[in-house]
Amino acid sequence: MAKFIINGGKALSGEIRVGGSKNTILPLIAACMLTDKPCTLEGVPDISDVATMLEIAEGLGAEIEHDKDTHQVIISAGKLTSSTPDTSLSRKLRGSVLFIGALLGRMREVTMAPPGGDVIGARPLLTHFRALEALGAHVDQSDLIHITGSNLRGGEVLLEESSVTATENAILAAVLAPGKTIIRLPATEPHVQELVRFLAHMGADIRWRDLSRLEIQGVKNLSGAAQRINPDEQEISSFAVLAATTKSTLTLRGVEPEYLDAVRLQLQKMGIPYAFETGGVMHIRGNGSRFQSFRIQAGLYPKLGSDHLPPFAVLATQSEGTSLIHDWLYEDRFRYIAELQKMGAECKILDPHRALISGPMPLHGADITSFDIRSGMTLVIAALAASGNSTIFNIQHLDRGYEAIGERLAGIGAHLERVES
Repeated sequence: MAKFIINGGKALSGEIRVGGSKNTILPLIAACMLTDKPCTLEGVPDISDVATMLEIAEGLGAEIEHDKDTHQVIISAGKLTSSTPDTSLSRKLRGSVLFIGALLGRMREVTMAPPGGDVIGARPLLTHFRALEALGAHVDQSDLIHITGSNLRGGEVLLEESSVTATENAILAAVLAPGKTIIRLPATEPHVQELVRFLAHMGADIRWRDLSRLEIQGVKNLSGAAQRINPDEQEISSFAVLAATTKSTLTLRGVEPEYLDAVRLQLQKMGIPYAFETGGVMHIRGNGSRFQSFRIQAGLYPKLGSDHLPPFAVLATQSEGTSLIHDWLYEDRFRYIAELQKMGAECKILDPHRALISGPMPLHGADITSFDIRSGMTLVIAALAASGNSTIFNIQHLDRGYEAIGERLAGIGAHLERVES
């Protein structure tokens, strides 16, 4: 297990580069299994979830060229030899579930273990199974998931709660299925839109009819394609909150404002000054600002997603008044609240989906524990804002979603040390 030792309470300054989107790269890796031609992905973040997805793909027979210096990955899946993703690797991350749709579409069969990932609440696969069954697949689940698609065909898919990964799996299965597929109530998150764009570049006949319907006409085969991964909007909002909470002025590079409307609105509501420049530059000015309490609720895109909310809880501790954090999606997301309480935060969990945080309250250093990717980043922000030393345990979770986060934070003046144990 790894830990960060952080000496906080100091303003930060300088530039920090935003990495490619974790949530986009994972479905695109799976999509590369749909063609026997090479695909090139640019701007790939060097995170452990990507490494695991590539290792799974390689185990299926795909050839992988990964240049970490240039953040480029070339995937050639011309000779897939297996439709069974490695069990131990699949259980490391939730994104492995995306191989279901891709392998079903390409090989008409898939057998795999239930996926792993962050423990943030119930994340059942029933929505995935119903979507694939609507396309003619047969699902058999015991210890392993076994899905056959000898009768895979176009159909009408109605998605419950606009599930993101279920939408992506339905898309991946449908693009090579004969006939017409209509996906109603699809998720429209940025990574879903980027997957649709990538598949269109590969030759898929896929289009949005409006934000509540996707239409796909199955094709016989797909070609290779190249695409640059969009900037990670989770990193952008986290770094903005970091600047505000630590009273710092930061410049973010590699930013595209296309998917940031809800983030920008939340920053405006809280009085956090920001500005965009050409060339993918965003300035955040947290020094000298007074922040007002707020009510923030997770929603379906284009609203703020569940992953955006935890860092804002730290900012709530430094805002005037009482703030409400409402995450209706996951019932086990608030484990970081108890860690903030150890640091002096005045906060209360009302129920599994709502928490109250009062401020402003000075934070002090403490021994705290990260439970998942987003709580890990939340506690790093809290530790950098707190006076004194903090030790954050289990920070290996951050490696799954934030490339070289320690080095990048040190580059803007953070006093932190990573210790492997």
